[in-house]
Amino acid sequence: MLKQHLQFKLSQKLSPQQIQLMKLIQLPTQAFEQRLKQELEENPALEGGKEEHDSDYDSDLDNSTDDFNDNETINTEDINVDEYLSDDEIPDYRTQVNNYSSDDDEKTIPYAAGTSFTQHLINQLNTYRLSDEERDIAEFLVGSVDESGYIRRSLSDITDDLAFTQNVYTDEEKVESVLNIVHQLDPAGVGARSLQECLSIQLHRKEKTADCELAISIIDNAFDQFTKKHYKKLLQKFDITEEQLKDAISEIEHLNPKPGGSYAGNNRIVEHVVPDFAIKIVDGELELTLNGRNAPELHVSREYNNMLKGYKDSKEKSSSQKDAVIFIKQKLDAAKWFIEAIKQRQQTLFVTMSAIMHYQSEYFLTGDERTLKPMILKDIADEISMDVSTVSRVANSKYVDTPYGTKLIKEFFSESMKNDQGEDVSTREIKKILETVIDEEDKRKPLTDETLAGILKEKGYPIARRTVAKYREQLDIPVARLRKKI
Repeated sequence: MLKQHLQFKLSQKLSPQQIQLMKLIQLPTQAFEQRLKQELEENPALEGGKEEHDSDYDSDLDNSTDDFNDNETINTEDINVDEYLSDDEIPDYRTQVNNYSSDDDEKTIPYAAGTSFTQHLINQLNTYRLSDEERDIAEFLVGSVDESGYIRRSLSDITDDLAFTQNVYTDEEKVESVLNIVHQLDPAGVGARSLQECLSIQLHRKEKTADCELAISIIDNAFDQFTKKHYKKLLQKFDITEEQLKDAISEIEHLNPKPGGSYAGNNRIVEHVVPDFAIKIVDGELELTLNGRNAPELHVSREYNNMLKGYKDSKEKSSSQKDAVIFIKQKLDAAKWFIEAIKQRQQTLFVTMSAIMHYQSEYFLTGDERTLKPMILKDIADEISMDVSTVSRVANSKYVDTPYGTKLIKEFFSESMKNDQGEDVSTREIKKILETVIDEEDKRKPLTDETLAGILKEKGYPIARRTVAKYREQLDIPVARLRKKI
């Protein structure tokens, strides 16, 4: 037998206003401006710029909208404006403007308009006299070139695909002969199947000097020793001096390992960084300012408020007037919510960045990264009595203009480690010292990770060799063998 019973349950839900605020907080300045422009276009009740104030306008704005929230008894022929605010009917602005998933965010990256890299290569093929079969093979090879300029597939696979997809029956020898034609296209090195072949193609197209001839021999006959920087073996193999080897390596270092990246039509648009904050030192004190583009002047449209007030004063209310007043009321509420969200966004950004600035005040005064304190999101969240997720949204993709350059805010956050005196130090401090030690090392005999760990220990930072290797990789510094120079 089924039993009926009541159950009370507490649950937390974000209101549309909170969702809107969180999404605005995480936007950097440029994205925020786009969002603001979109809202101004979609909501005619929201206006930008300075507003001309009347003495009674502000009070009329509040009173006119408050009057519609009163519970009043009206005739059946009249219109109850409160109907659209009931729980049974959700206004459009709650479902269309605020309440959408982060998965719906636009993630596409704009590309520069113009001729594509593939079309650029095909245009060059038009200058060669080729048979129909050779042209089909050449265009297929060009279509197989990736964005770096390489063909990453074997000739046997390409031969099979030509037969199955292009109805071109040929052999690997024919494909390779056409590939040699593709290797003559610009940029030099395009269509190579490996880095060795790419460098060799570029060297063979250069003026044949003694250094270039030696560089060709090194790439063609001793590529493995070259990549592993076994310079002693190269000196013995080619019976040359260190100066000759140095000149040949200089020739190789001036080559382009990714020929496809040199084509302008294949490059992506680089986004211009706009600092969200600015920190200045005035009379020895730090001064924080929020980018003025984050503080737009917005106000509710007076015309829309007058329409709502005119509906209230009218004696006869038609069905079309009801539909119009519901639309007006929705847009007015949405405009008020958006203005309030903008104000809260400004306050949250400023309070959070101010706490970060004071927490890392020694760094902002000196510019020395070794003075950065260990700082995690929770430290700032506790300081300003906000949630960690809010601090994360503020720090994400936002920049601050400092006397030492424009910095990404999240770079100021780092974990802590204890030095030999038991004090907490930032991992950024250790990485900076590690980077300095490697920059000052003898490049003929680079320091191994074990040696670097010993040096850091002498400086008061007892960390393991594997930790040194991790920090070195995070700094994008290669191993000692690959840092070696002659």
